[in-house]
Formats: sequence, C-alpha cells, structure tokens
Amino acid sequence: MNNKINQSMSRKLVFVFIYTSVITLVAHFITYVNINYTINKFDSVYTSNTNLMQLSESLKKVQEHMYQYLKLKNSSDLEAYYISIQEFQGMLRNLNEKPSDHTSLMMESHIRKMSTDYLSKTNEAVQAKRGRNIKKYNDCYNSANQIYGYINAYISRLNSAQFQYNSYNYLKLRSSLKYLELASTIILLSVIFFNGVMLVILSRRITHPLILLSNQANEIAKGNLEIDLMHVETGDEIEILAKAFNKMIGSIKDYIQRLRERMEIESQMKEKELLMENHLKDAQLKYLQAQINPHFLFNTLNAGVQLAMMEGAERTSEFIENMAEFFRYNIARINQETTLEEEVQLVDYYIYIINVRFSGEVSYMKEIDDKLLQTKVPSMILQPIVENVFQYGIRDIEWQGKIKLTIAEKEEKIWISVKDNGKGMSKERIKQVLSGETSKEEESRSSNGIGLHNVVNRLCLFYGIEEVLEISSEGMNKGTEVALKIPLNQSVEEGVEARV
Repeated sequence: MNNKINQSMSRKLVFVFIYTSVITLVAHFITYVNINYTINKFDSVYTSNTNLMQLSESLKKVQEHMYQYLKLKNSSDLEAYYISIQEFQGMLRNLNEKPSDHTSLMMESHIRKMSTDYLSKTNEAVQAKRGRNIKKYNDCYNSANQIYGYINAYISRLNSAQFQYNSYNYLKLRSSLKYLELASTIILLSVIFFNGVMLVILSRRITHPLILLSNQANEIAKGNLEIDLMHVETGDEIEILAKAFNKMIGSIKDYIQRLRERMEIESQMKEKELLMENHLKDAQLKYLQAQINPHFLFNTLNAGVQLAMMEGAERTSEFIENMAEFFRYNIARINQETTLEEEVQLVDYYIYIINVRFSGEVSYMKEIDDKLLQTKVPSMILQPIVENVFQYGIRDIEWQGKIKLTIAEKEEKIWISVKDNGKGMSKERIKQVLSGETSKEEESRSSNGIGLHNVVNRLCLFYGIEEVLEISSEGMNKGTEVALKIPLNQSVEEGVEARV
C-alpha cells in the first residue's frame, strides 16, 4: 500500500516538474554565466585605450596650468597646477615601472620615467618663476616642453599599439559570442525536447487508462452492461479509479436486478392504487363543489352596496364597497405580481375596515415617494405587515394607536417602513421574529393566513436576495418599526432569473 502511495499521480507530476525545472535552471545558469563573462570582457576591451587618453588629457592640463602660471604668475593657476600634478601622478601609478621585453610594458616604463623627469622640470620652472630667476625658468620650461612632446609621442604610439591589440581581442570576443549564442540555443532546444519527451511519456501513462475508462463509460451510457472489466496496474489514482469503476458496474447490475423485482411487485399493487385514486378524486370533487364561488361573493357584496345606496346608507355602502375591493384583491392577486401603488391601496382598504370595525382606533399616516409607486413587487406584502402591526402592536393599548407607512429611496434601495406607537418589542423577540421562530404562531393567529415570515420568504425568492427585513424598537410601550428593503432598479425579468 505504501509503495502505491509513493507512486501516486501527484508525486509523479511533482517529480517531472522538479526534474524539468532543475534542468532548465541549470541550462539558463550556464548560459547566464557565459554571457556575463563575455559582456565583462567586452567592457574591458578598450579600457587601456581609455586610460591612455585620460593620461594624455591629464598631462595636457599640467602643461597648460604651468604655462599660465609662468605667464601670469596667478595663485589660482598655481593651485590648479598642483591639483593637475596630483591627478597625473595618480594615473602614472597604473603604468608599468619595471624593465620588460614586452613592447607595451617597455613603452609604459619609458612614459613613467619621462613623466617623472617632466614633473621635476616643471617644478623647477615654477620655483624659478617664484624666485624671479627668469633665465632658469625659461630653460626649465623649454626642457619640460621638450619632454612633454616626447611623452605625448610615446602615449600616441602606445595607444595605437593597444588599439590594434584590443581590436583583435574584440573580434575574437564577437566570434566567441556567436558560438555562445549557438551553444545556448542548442542547449535550450535540447532541454525543451527532453522536457517534451518526458511530458509525452507521462501524459500517455495517464491518458491511456483514462481513454479506456471513457470508452467503457460510453458503452454503459448506451445501455451495454455486458462489457469486460478493466485491469489497470499503474500504481496510482488511476488504478484506484479503474477498480472503483469496475465495482460500480457490478453495483449497477445488482441494482437493475433488484429494480426489476421491485417493479414486478409494484405492478401487482397498481390496480389497487388506481382504485383508491378514483375514490380520492371523487372526494376532492365533492369538496370543491362545497366551496363558495368567489364571483358569487363579489356579486353579493355589490348588491349590498347598491341596496345601501338606495336606502341612503352612505357609510354602510362605503364600508361594503371597501370590503368588496379588499376581498377582490386578496383572491384576484394572490401569487401574482403587482405594483406598490396597488399594495398601498389595499392597505388603505384594510385601515378603513378596521377603523369601522373598532370605531376609529387607528390614526393612519402616509409618506410616499410617488415615483416609486410603479415598482413591481409580489402581491400581499404590505397588508400582512400592517395587520401584524395592528394585531401585535396597537390593538388593546390604552392610548391612541398610530400607524405610519413610509416608502422612500435610501442607500440605492426602496425602503418600505411601517411604524407604530404601540407595545414595542424586546431584543429577544425581535431576534425570534428575524430568525423565523414565530412563523407557526403567525399562521395560527394571522387572519388572512399570510404572516410576516411568508412575506419575507416570497420577497427573498422574488428578488434573489437574503436580507430584506429590519425590525427596530426602543423598548416596551415605545413602538416598533418594520422595514422592507428591496432593490431599486431590478426589473421583473431579473427577479425571475434570480429566483431560477
């Protein structure tokens, strides 16, 4: 078992990845070292020529500053002369000072020796000038000027010799760089080829058993269960998958056999079930016939309205008319979409009915943004909330009950708030309502059978969101506010897609 675990597919993939990565990194490292070495060689090819040109420029500064001082005897020129001498002497230290048979080294030795003589003569000329010895500083200046010419001639000859030698080295480096590029390309192509071979071998070891599994799965999908079982010995997860596949085929065969036996038993019971179903349909038909026809109810209420008007009972007529509209909306709009305007109108009917029923106990106020009234919503979402507010919040209180309905835009959502000044709610009660623990209680006590929990569930399904309800209360006997939050610009089609 441990041997198979060690040969798992993940370990094989990790091994191939590490192996190919190491080879690639080694090839890149070798190429990087060689390229950097060549580039450094390129940088140093003409360094000697640059140094000789800088030496010539420094010598020229010494000559110019000495001449200016001898001509004008200015302290600034004297200072510049000594600074240029220090710079020139610093460059001379890089030249060879020992005798040598090599032409370039011998020339460097001569330049260094002549430069020492030259600096000695320039110092004598400067000292003679400071001592007002005109003849001596003239002689020293002429000698220094003559040595200056010799030094420049030697520097020029040495620079030419060095340039020829450096040019030869430059051509050799360019040639070696071309060979290096070719070698790097060959190495890179070899690594790519080797990695490709490794990946092809590994992929075939992985995909070949999977192809066999796929072919057998297609045969099973066609309904052919009489296939030969696979025998895979790869020592990895594919072997486990093949064994599980073979076991699944056996399980399917057993299940089909048991299913056939069960279908035979069920077919024997089918006639009895059909007979019982016919009896049930007869019972349902009788139940439907016993229900009140909604059209009959509407026609009856309308007849009551007309009779009240004929008798001059305007308040009774208005009450019956509101009752008819209320029941018409309840039955006609149930499980359908509507607008906020129609929902508000239904709340108006309900408030009127309970004020007639309870002798005007409720003071009803509205604060509504008219541009939101055409928003599509599920039916029966406001009236159940207002009914719960009346039933649980302000019914049986000893002071004037007030209900305020507010519909406004807030935080890119439509906020529908129903606020009362009634009994209030504790934090524990609010938590129970929000968690749905009071849904059964609502079903038993709500007069129209649609509780707050039902409203929240339908809004969540309609808009495809989870948080639509907020409840807040400052405490007992301080009123409660129930707020619904629905999307502002979501169309009916988007709500349907969200519910799907």
